[in-house]
Amino acid sequence: MDTPGQIWHLIAKTLNGEASRQEQEELSLILREDEALQQQYDVLTRIWSEKENSLETPNNEDARNSISRIINKAVVEAPVAELHSPVKRISSKRLWYSAAAILILVSGSLFWKALSGRSESPKQEALEARKGSRTRSLLPDGTTVWLNAGSKLYYDHNFSEKTREVRLEGEAFFDVVKQVDRPFIVHTSGIDIKVLGTAFNVKSYPEDKNVETTLYRGLVQVFRHEETSSKAIELKPNQKLILAKEAAKETDDLSQEIKSIPTKALPATFIIAPIDSTKKENERFETAWLYSRLEFRGDSFEELSRKLERWYNVTIVFTDEEVKHLNFNGSFEKETITQAFVALKTAVPFDYETKGNEIFVSSKTRR
Repeated sequence: MDTPGQIWHLIAKTLNGEASRQEQEELSLILREDEALQQQYDVLTRIWSEKENSLETPNNEDARNSISRIINKAVVEAPVAELHSPVKRISSKRLWYSAAAILILVSGSLFWKALSGRSESPKQEALEARKGSRTRSLLPDGTTVWLNAGSKLYYDHNFSEKTREVRLEGEAFFDVVKQVDRPFIVHTSGIDIKVLGTAFNVKSYPEDKNVETTLYRGLVQVFRHEETSSKAIELKPNQKLILAKEAAKETDDLSQEIKSIPTKALPATFIIAPIDSTKKENERFETAWLYSRLEFRGDSFEELSRKLERWYNVTIVFTDEEVKHLNFNGSFEKETITQAFVALKTAVPFDYETKGNEIFVSSKTRR
């Protein structure tokens, strides 16, 4: 099996036009089997092609900054069961070794020119975990972010402003590097989540009715858009905030300072509840996805279907309304989509038919 160093070697030779046909085919096979690596390769290829004919004088400092951004972004996803382990964080030295491997193999000035003009491209960068996959990446400030299936994260490519701001669509776990003078802010579904050095999970898929924020370490402040700091909802470690998206858009006063851990709904606003901190991290419901486990508690079939579609990259079609309201509890870890549906049908009877990537679900036929 190719090591990361060998893969970078193949990428470098391919970019520089030095790869043999056999090496090109080998790299093509590797990229087809690794979506995250394919995205990283596309980034490098785009930069190369954009500046291939540039006659600008190379600026080594700009080039180094560009390399940092690319290599920091190009963190190949680890097995999801290992994502939350702190020993898995990739060191900056190791990242620069990967960069050096490319630089040594690629003919000098062309690569520097290709990278030196990177600042001319759009400032927004995007990370994506496609349906059926989960990814880990490193942001330019060293913050680690894990993306759940069907999620996207947008951020400024150099994090050069006074605040480090990202925009999330979907679900992500952040382990934020502390920078006292530069807050880290997550924008999603009408709210802003402000932190310094913190580990927390945010779930906000477009089809979700609520935004959920779970704090494991540090301090989190949650605001509606355009609200002042005096109206923040503050979370302490091992607390979970559930905020209705509609509430986040209301014009009346939403939030108040939180000084306790109430497990109740505040009218038309939000819920703050404790999470079970006695459980090991890999056993907690809120971040089960980090460990390749899909959990569901009392979900209607309609709610569960959205999770299954993202998890397995399938499309689920309900042929009648009644079946949507069936409820399920359980979890899937190593099950295939076929095994998952067999288990669901055993728990609560219904009928289904698979046609390619689509699953048609109906109520149990009465006989």
